[in-house]
Amino acid sequence: MEAVSAELAKEHQEKISRVASEVSKIVVGQEYMVNRLLIGLFTNGHILLEGVPGIAKTLTVNTLAQVLHLDFQRVQFTPDLLPADLIGTMIYNQKKGEFEVKKGPIFTNVVLADEINRAPAKVQSALLEAMQEKTVTIGETSFKLDRPFLVLATQNPVDQEGTYSLPEAQIDRFMLKVKVDYPTKDEELEVMRRMSNMAFKPELETLLSKEDIFSIRNEVNQVSISESLEKYIIELVFATRNPKSFGLEEEAYYMQFGASPRASINLNLAAKAMAFMNQRDYVLPEDIKEIAKDVLNHRIILNYEAEADGISTEHIIDKLLKKIPINH
Repeated sequence: MEAVSAELAKEHQEKISRVASEVSKIVVGQEYMVNRLLIGLFTNGHILLEGVPGIAKTLTVNTLAQVLHLDFQRVQFTPDLLPADLIGTMIYNQKKGEFEVKKGPIFTNVVLADEINRAPAKVQSALLEAMQEKTVTIGETSFKLDRPFLVLATQNPVDQEGTYSLPEAQIDRFMLKVKVDYPTKDEELEVMRRMSNMAFKPELETLLSKEDIFSIRNEVNQVSISESLEKYIIELVFATRNPKSFGLEEEAYYMQFGASPRASINLNLAAKAMAFMNQRDYVLPEDIKEIAKDVLNHRIILNYEAEADGISTEHIIDKLLKKIPINH
């Protein structure tokens, strides 16, 4: 692994700090979502976005892709979508008298799988296989996907009509689950003004290249994390599996399953990315706490009692963060 140049790392950190303001030329608010999308991109992790329609998820992702000079494809997931519609298929060329490969929209840098929970299981599986293996097989030939490759899947809240919950094993493949909220009154006022102006077409500056992104991944990888913070991450994850042993009796009553080992890996990676984006080369406890909900909230499975009593995974994670100490 190449040693990180301090000057180059600082240059990248300064550019990253400008990304949100560049995206804000078009998108009002959503800094939180942009921050999490960058963490996914810089750690090679895929992201699940959850929120109701119309809150600028697609616009934010598309704008960010432009600022980072990445190819972008949006796929609307529907009940009649087929795996071939996503990954591609073999088509017969009558002139040549032979079959040719027609690649699908997954061959890009950023794929927005819109409303993934409206698609049948076969399509979801095809997408998740591509996420995991970074290759796609069409006919008898395997193709490597473009680099960088990031899947952003949007999901309506499960109480919306016509949606199907993704199996826990599939959801676990996503590094982060980011909940996207409605804008504030002031933000919505600005949205209304911008979108009502048909002449509104600001110019976007490209801040990072693909080579910059690969370099940043190397720089994030070399951010240091102390042994005490590594053990803190393990304690947090183990507390989701056996809360009673950590004195979390009330929380244990509501929890059915805890987080998998992917949670430990992803929490470590995401905390390093958070530190780097905050212009540090070492992880602080605050980095772990700030990203913990996004890493854990889709990996903790609550029972029916929690639903009946209005207990959310965020409530459980808050209790974990307050209860688990950091032993120096």
